[in-house]
Amino acid sequence: MKLAFYISGHGFGHASRQVEIINTIARRLPDSEFLIRSTAAPWLLQRTLTARFTLDGRPVDTGVVQLDGLHLDVDATADRARRFYAEFAALVAIEAELLTAEHIAAVICDAPPLAAAAARRAGIPCVAVANFTWDWIYRGFGDRFAAAAPDVIPIIERAYGDATAAWRLPMHGGFETFGTIRDVPLVARHATRARDETRRTLGLPSDRPLALASFGGFGVRGIAVDALDCLDDWAVVLTGQSPPPAMPDGAHFFGDAEIYDRGVRYEDLVRACDVVLTKPGYGIVSECIANDTAIVYTPRGAFAEYPILVRHIERWLRHAFIDHHDLLAGRWKRAIESAATCPRRDEAPRTDGADVITDMIAALCSVDGPSSGPLQPRSS
Repeated sequence: MKLAFYISGHGFGHASRQVEIINTIARRLPDSEFLIRSTAAPWLLQRTLTARFTLDGRPVDTGVVQLDGLHLDVDATADRARRFYAEFAALVAIEAELLTAEHIAAVICDAPPLAAAAARRAGIPCVAVANFTWDWIYRGFGDRFAAAAPDVIPIIERAYGDATAAWRLPMHGGFETFGTIRDVPLVARHATRARDETRRTLGLPSDRPLALASFGGFGVRGIAVDALDCLDDWAVVLTGQSPPPAMPDGAHFFGDAEIYDRGVRYEDLVRACDVVLTKPGYGIVSECIANDTAIVYTPRGAFAEYPILVRHIERWLRHAFIDHHDLLAGRWKRAIESAATCPRRDEAPRTDGADVITDMIAALCSVDGPSSGPLQPRSS
């Protein structure tokens, strides 16, 4: 069985959850092969995938232009989308030829519309596995986007309509254009190392509470790390492409790939921390849920997904809010201590979505595989 995964390169969340699915398929159906079409960071895929795969890094969608993890550029987003989708028909033909030549059994998309249109042309089933759709995100930008790129949303809607189905993750928005929708549990990465083991491996203190600043591949500019007000009592971990200019005692920095190079996965680090400071995104929220880590969240701009994620943070996680001003000024102590001391939630969602989806992919491709459990996804 050879599968093609079309994965948005916007941030790390799309790639991290599809990596979890691919690794689950590879573990349970070891003869599977994978073609990955994505602009996701190659280092991330190389360090997290345990399966045989081929990566084709040509663009498959346009996402959102981010100035950093908290700020986006609607005008640049619209311009990039307009130029990409002006060539959409030609791109569909190229992708359909690729899928046929590679003998692909099924296509999984998260959630480039190109995948659905190309699979339909090639006569191959395609399912979207995602928590949002790009037409919904772009519609959330209002008239400003529509005026600059009037043809984009209709093209995306038609392409999604070509999909066989959408397997909709929790914390979702969009999906109105899909003919068949099945709801599935969270796909989340679970730590495989104990908290103390991860701290020892990374040289982090074992005798202090630990806060992780997690802002994805885009990072955040301007945090006054040298002014952090929590370092008398807390240790802080920062990750990114380059360290801050000043690193006070009690603050620890790791390059994005360095954690993996030390034999630790990011979800292990999330589990090893008491609190994560972040902008809400599916990947980090799902990992905090799966690893029982409290969260401090801050706004992420005019992104339609934000209020939905906040609603589920408040439902499922110990949490606190921090505004941009306090975040950038380093006034973290009140928020992280508030989140850390919240009572644990009684309600917890299922986080075995990768196993459920593996069963569904096996059924889609008529491949026998072990059953993951009794869940029967519901159609709508």
